[in-house]
Amino acid sequence: MTHDLDATGLLCPLPVLKARKRLMALSTGEILSLRTDDPAAVIDVPHFCAEAGHQLLTSSEDGLAMVWTIRKGG
Repeated sequence: MTHDLDATGLLCPLPVLKARKRLMALSTGEILSLRTDDPAAVIDVPHFCAEAGHQLLTSSEDGLAMVWTIRKGG
């Protein structure tokens, strides 16, 4: 099951903070699809995943937004 989080319109550090909160509620291995439009997210999201032990599966552009697929680590 994939969980969706739309963080468009939010600026650093809010997209990562909201992703962290949402991931805390998920079980290990579940997937979060995060949508952002903050330019800093291209640095913040991969760094957050690496530091928190989550796996960044994909990142892609969708118009002006970025869509990140993150698998919760254990």
